[in-house]
Amino acid sequence: MDLTVHIGKLKLKNPVMTASGTFGYGEEYSEFVDLNKLGAIVVKGISLKPREGNPSPRICETSCGMLNSIGLQNVGLKEFLKTKLPYVRKYDTKLIVNILGNTLQEYVKLSEALDDAGVDGIELNVSCPNVKKGGIVFGTDKKMLGKLILKVKASIKNSLLITKLSPNVSDIKEFARIAEESGSDAISLINTIPGMAIDVKTRKPKIANIIGGLSGPAIKPIAVRMIYEAYGAVKIPIIGMGGIMNSEDAVEFMLAGATAVAIGTANFVNPMATLAIIRGMESFMKENGITDFKKLTGGLRC
Repeated sequence: MDLTVHIGKLKLKNPVMTASGTFGYGEEYSEFVDLNKLGAIVVKGISLKPREGNPSPRICETSCGMLNSIGLQNVGLKEFLKTKLPYVRKYDTKLIVNILGNTLQEYVKLSEALDDAGVDGIELNVSCPNVKKGGIVFGTDKKMLGKLILKVKASIKNSLLITKLSPNVSDIKEFARIAEESGSDAISLINTIPGMAIDVKTRKPKIANIIGGLSGPAIKPIAVRMIYEAYGAVKIPIIGMGGIMNSEDAVEFMLAGATAVAIGTANFVNPMATLAIIRGMESFMKENGITDFKKLTGGLRC
């Protein structure tokens, strides 16, 4: 039984990784999960300087999902390299670092430092506003997205480059192609979808920032559709995410075109969700006579 998959030059022992922002820096879940068993750990987004994030409340449960407006709170690059990276490096799994910035220069500095530190992969969070271009989000502007990927790709030597696409675009296929043509080794999708919730008793928004990112099962059909569309548009590997709660969901994403999957909201429901999904995948293979999990990718029958 072979669960291994390749994301570019990276060989993962299985297709299950964690979604950025839902698994801390890995250490937070180490009491619940044997990190050695994961295909990869994607740590929460890192910026050049520490960020405090948005005011509370920052999370609320919704029908079939949750809203969050954490505000990209993180320890910053210096502290990550000093304390967080050495801890997670102890484990036999691939390490991917999600990065965020408000200028091209910030992304490049982060990428160079992390590449020099030897991380296995860098995931670009392109759902950030470009402060030098009037606050336009990098991931929703084709020219800016292409330029960002080209700059970052040129600045790294060894780390795999993954672009985490925004779902808030008119045609995901076009943005997937731009990522591929600009040098991204893989793409990941989807990020959260903007939403809001109101407490009808107080008539106030349930999160202080009013609007937050919707995740969980509520967005799964959208994610599956976008992965299917992106798979038909590019040849680079796709990491699928967006409402995966169990192994059946994970298989669905792979049939749509994902090479690997990232588990997010499910980690809050069950801290051991990643391991349960890996076991479920193994059972699925046995029950269906599958010897090589890679053959599921793009296996949708229409």
